[in-house]
Amino acid sequence: MTPVFLRRLADALTLARALLGLPLIFALAEGKQSLAWVLLLLGGLSDWADGWLARRAGGGSSWGAQLDPLSDKILLLAPLLWLAEQQKLPLWTLWLLLGRELLITGWRQGQADGGAASWLGKAKTMLLFCSLLLMLWPTAWLSTQLVNSIHGVGWCLFWPSLVLAVNSALGYLKASSSP
Repeated sequence: MTPVFLRRLADALTLARALLGLPLIFALAEGKQSLAWVLLLLGGLSDWADGWLARRAGGGSSWGAQLDPLSDKILLLAPLLWLAEQQKLPLWTLWLLLGRELLITGWRQGQADGGAASWLGKAKTMLLFCSLLLMLWPTAWLSTQLVNSIHGVGWCLFWPSLVLAVNSALGYLKASSSP
């Protein structure tokens, strides 16, 4: 496969991930937990796959580099909004994450290369995906006690992802103020 084809395929996956946010929030709102969980899993897998394809192509497109973090934000904010609305996460955590994402998006706009993600930012995204998958684990799949335990593990993983989010934001700000 040619590098151009791989880049286009990576871009298509990135766009598809962005578009998953709306059906994901609708599935959660309608109580379709299994569908919501599968959509979030597909989004996470597409994040990995588009990065892998871009690396195989020798680097992604500039369009893809700017759309990729936005796609992650859309996909992650959908379940975060629902969890906050269900009072399963404190609302202030959503505001903190949203503020962080807006700050980093603004920072990236000022970068010629779109502002590559730091390793802390990547770790935050991966941990947050895992946390959300566990917090959204469908109740119909296992016993109530086991599902509650899985939800609890997801809730516990959310907090380190929040710490990583704040630390990575500070790292971006520090990098932007350095000469």
